[in-house]
Amino acid sequence: MGRPTAYYLDGHKEGRLHLQHGPIDLVIGVDGEGPGISEQRTAAFNAAFARLSTILDELVAELPLLKQAVRPGSIRPENPVARRMMEAVRPFAAYRFITPMAAVAGAVADEVLAAMLAVFPADRRPARIYVNNGGDIALHQEPGAEFRVRMAREDGIAFGDLRIGHDDPSRGIATSGRGGRSLSMGIADSVTVAAASAAIADAAATLVANAVDLPGHPSIARARAVDLVDDSDLGERLVVTGCAALTFAELDAALAAGVSEAERFIAQGLVHRAGLFLRSEGRLVAVPSCNHSHFIRSSPLPAEHRRHA
Repeated sequence: MGRPTAYYLDGHKEGRLHLQHGPIDLVIGVDGEGPGISEQRTAAFNAAFARLSTILDELVAELPLLKQAVRPGSIRPENPVARRMMEAVRPFAAYRFITPMAAVAGAVADEVLAAMLAVFPADRRPARIYVNNGGDIALHQEPGAEFRVRMAREDGIAFGDLRIGHDDPSRGIATSGRGGRSLSMGIADSVTVAAASAAIADAAATLVANAVDLPGHPSIARARAVDLVDDSDLGERLVVTGCAALTFAELDAALAAGVSEAERFIAQGLVHRAGLFLRSEGRLVAVPSCNHSHFIRSSPLPAEHRRHA
């Protein structure tokens, strides 16, 4: 399948690196201070490029297995990214239909980050590294560093920032919903989840976004997944293709269903935080010890967007 393509998004090697290989589209950043950071950044970027060059072939080799629903006796994949995918979705399979493909973007981000970290001694790593695979992000940070990730709708309306510090257990963020690259069984505009890894966050965001729904509602258009994508891992399951106007009570009911799903995963220790957004409404869910101080309002929303965001 050839080699990945690479270029510097900011026009120079001290900026962000963009890597692409088939459907995999990564934006990678390495931040730090001191005279050695330039060399560290170069080493990390080289490691990312080298690891990405084989990932797609590895995934294609095991694609039939990765598109199957996960069950207690599911075969363990051979390749590292495929194993990350399987392990990420396995805890959720007790509750919902899910295939390893629900975690593919996050697992790729986790794997590339791990390859970058492997080139450094544990006590000489850059302050921050992130691998963003289409919105599913794997994070590394040293003591004193933090990340702030903007949660926003497709039209640019920002719901706030998600803050992750070094002492926070989250090392992965993922977003799913009807505005994303994959099919969704729910009507959420977006669901952002923070978890221990990007792969786990990816799987959880998919399921929470699916849960934001009003089954059987006449304003929601649906189609079989295979009629939209020939080889979809969702098969003949219905996915949302359109959603007309909804009342506030209907928005509230749909989001409440998603909140229940997120709370289930939080209670199981699978997820740390979640932000759910649908039209003008939003809900924030977090473990009690975390509370909403980790969600930071980045800028005031218009009055019609403030009620629950």
